[in-house]
Amino acid sequence: MAQKIIHKQKNVAFSIANSLLVKTAIAGEDANWGRIIMAIGKSSASINQNSITILIGKHLIINKGEVSKSYSEKELTKYLKSNEILITVDLFLGKGTSKVWTCDLTKKYIEINADYRS
Repeated sequence: MAQKIIHKQKNVAFSIANSLLVKTAIAGEDANWGRIIMAIGKSSASINQNSITILIGKHLIINKGEVSKSYSEKELTKYLKSNEILITVDLFLGKGTSKVWTCDLTKKYIEINADYRS
């Protein structure tokens, strides 16, 4: 059972980290947390959506499937100007965790990789 839980968590983590829509939202400092929800759903992990909790930095966005009463798009937008953005998702599946690093899709990143030729 523990292996299945860790696999689900890793699946969800990679789905968020590899989502082009999540990456562009971060690069654009866009507080569109719906893109994280989309990436969770796209992961094909069977989870209870009423158990999902999402934090971006210290900002509680979703608490057990509901938008947090303390959510402030204005405050989240300020946080998204940071150099590093931490997204924490709790699926309430148990004690296992997965941590994934990714990068955003800035215009500079695209320029560097579009102009790169080996």
